[in-house]
Order: sequence, then structure tokens, then C-alpha cells
Amino acid sequence: MPMKWVLHWHPNTGTTVNSQILNEISLCVECINGVKEGRWKAVLTFYRPILRDQALAAEFPRDFLGLSLPEEPNKYYFILRGQRIVLEADSSIQVIMDKLQSYKSRVSLNFEGTQYRLGDFQVRVGKVVPSHSENMRGIVMEVEYLPISSTEKCRQIMAEFVDILQEALSKRSLPGQFMHIEPNFAEYGLLDHYTSQHTAIQYATVMAQLIATVQQVQPMRN
Repeated sequence: MPMKWVLHWHPNTGTTVNSQILNEISLCVECINGVKEGRWKAVLTFYRPILRDQALAAEFPRDFLGLSLPEEPNKYYFILRGQRIVLEADSSIQVIMDKLQSYKSRVSLNFEGTQYRLGDFQVRVGKVVPSHSENMRGIVMEVEYLPISSTEKCRQIMAEFVDILQEALSKRSLPGQFMHIEPNFAEYGLLDHYTSQHTAIQYATVMAQLIATVQQVQPMRN
């Protein structure tokens, strides 16, 4: 599977994300010859245990994340960040979980937007919104280098391409910038060869960063 980075938009202090920033980012990708390939959507869900006996609380993970990816429509991914565990399952696991009533979905977030092709790179730009809402919570960008699936061999190529994107964005004087935080994949038992489980961990990392950003902005408003 091709190597991928998942980046999140980090707004400047005192600012928030909005559709105008998202549109400017999309225009920027098109300005460096990005060709639209269509739409994309990933869904991240927070799960909490349904405890009928509080004495069993220690036996269940406090919470975990579930993720569906557009490139793997028949798979579903679970991420337990506290335990450093990532699991791949058949997408039907969601139906089984509903029937078992062991965990309940607290909230689902949609990552959705436009997919572009730039030579050997595929770029996805999208907004983060809660299901059943249009209240934007963040902006993400996926950068995928199609010829190589090694995380080590790809790192410099990816960094150089992202630098080009960042430079193009800087000319638009937007109030923020994209951030890339690479997780320690080895902590999850993953090797150098890139897989969708690597993507799942990156989405969990991005989600943690988006929550931290929202928490920083809210006290300023209060």
C-alpha cells in the first residue's frame, strides 16, 4: 500500500477553521496543478463501554476509536491509543457490536472533501464535521506517494512535497498551517511496510490534536 501522511490544520492563536480557509486550501492544490478525481469520506467513531456491572470497569478499555476508510470499504479499524493497539476487522463487526451492546457510539466525525492527483502524489483535502451536523471542527489533508510503501524511504520525498504545499499556502496568508505529527508506529507493533493500520493510527493522532486545539480556543472565547 502506498505511503500516506495525514496532516491537520493548526489555526493561529485566537482563530478557528471555516469554509473559506478550506476553499483557499483547495484552490491552492489546484494552482499547483492538482487534478480533481472526485470525493472522499472517512468516518471516525468514539466508543464507550456499556457497563451493567461497575465492578467490571477495569476489565474494559475506557474508550476506543473505530475508523472506516474509503480505500478499504470492507474493513473496519479499531484504535486503542492507551494500550497502543490497532486492529483490522471485517466491516460487518459494526453490526455485531450493535447487537452485543458492549460498547456504544458516543459521537462520529466525518472527514470528507475532494481528492486530487498531482503526478505520483494523491492529495485529499477535507473538513471534519460531526455526523448530522455542518459545524466544522477541523481541516485535514492526506498526502499519498503512490510508488513507494516504505515509511523510511518515503520520508524525505513526502517532506519535500509537503514543503512545496506549505510554501504555496503561505502566499495566501491564511491564519494557520498544516501540521504533521508522525506517530511511533513501532509502539503498535507495525513494521516499515505501510498499511491501512498505519493510516488508522494517524487519524487517531490527528483527532487528539484537533481536540487539543478546540480546548485551547474555547477558554479564549470564555
